[in-house]
Amino acid sequence: MENNDRRKFIKSFAAGVAGLAVLPAFGSTLKTPLKKLNETYTNATDDTSETFWKTIKDQHHFAPNVRYFNNASLGSSSIPIRKATRNFRDTLDDFPSKYMWGGWAKEKEDTRKSVAKFFSVDKEEIALIHNTTEGMNLIARSFDLQPEDEVIIADHDHSSARIPWEVWQETKGIKLIRPKLPITPKTKEEVIELYRNAITSKTKIISMCHIINTTGMILPIKEVSEIAHKKGVLVAVDGAQAAGMFKIDLHDLGCDFYAASSHKWLFSPKGVGVFYAKKASQDYLKPLIVARGYKDKSIRRLENYNTRNLPEVLGLGASIEYLDSIGLEKIHNRTFELKSYFRSKLENNPKFNLKTPASDDL
Repeated sequence: MENNDRRKFIKSFAAGVAGLAVLPAFGSTLKTPLKKLNETYTNATDDTSETFWKTIKDQHHFAPNVRYFNNASLGSSSIPIRKATRNFRDTLDDFPSKYMWGGWAKEKEDTRKSVAKFFSVDKEEIALIHNTTEGMNLIARSFDLQPEDEVIIADHDHSSARIPWEVWQETKGIKLIRPKLPITPKTKEEVIELYRNAITSKTKIISMCHIINTTGMILPIKEVSEIAHKKGVLVAVDGAQAAGMFKIDLHDLGCDFYAASSHKWLFSPKGVGVFYAKKASQDYLKPLIVARGYKDKSIRRLENYNTRNLPEVLGLGASIEYLDSIGLEKIHNRTFELKSYFRSKLENNPKFNLKTPASDDL
């Protein structure tokens, strides 16, 4: 962009954000303001300049003097997402029973559709849950595993993925197989071989992270899923660190289950998560909570909490629309651009020992 064009872009962007209004209905609250943002971004579709990314950065407000580097733990919702969610809260409190008990039925399903499209799956494969931990508990508690059955879960998997297997299944006599992942493998084949060698005739499930939170390594979900399914083994994925970081096609990955918190790289309100279950694998799952409506056979049975914080759920829809307005391809490329830039500044510095694999595949 020329400097004049950039100034116009930033000015129009700021005007669009300043014009976000508190409106009563989902369509006007969510679609209209974010559509304006989308139109602004669209005018700069090919712009990948630092000026463009600064306009995105400026949508994330922090306390004075805070420089925030902990997004992989808990992200900050952008200003448009905050405003949309705040309006949902006001709408709910203006007429509580209406909007808690059916008034937002369509809007909730619109959110499900948006999430499904974001991950390239069918809306009947998406449950809107609370966080990754809930999703991993849902998986681990659903199975009636028998003594001597085996579940593979590597040594670097998050405790919230490991502990559910220990509590719900290991106490029954199953074995948790804990392969040791290499810290900085040169190729993903090294990791694939590790999982291949861990599978035995007693293996029932492989539970694995998409991105390991300790080292940032991307695990080869697609390749492991292909190997596992040939042996009748199911694959469950903790996607907490990956969702929103780069493009994810869950059908292409081939896993059976995928749980993710949306409060990290999806920038949603807190206390909302995404759960994917492949249609062919949904019958394995049992809800953690049952209430009226428990006979529902659809994936919605996994989110049947009765009363819940619907403004946050609809805020997830706003966050997906916000990311869509920037462009997932652009976000994907930016992630790897920043990774390359960061490594280039450190890799020849003797003060630093990089513990994340160099390859983009990893």
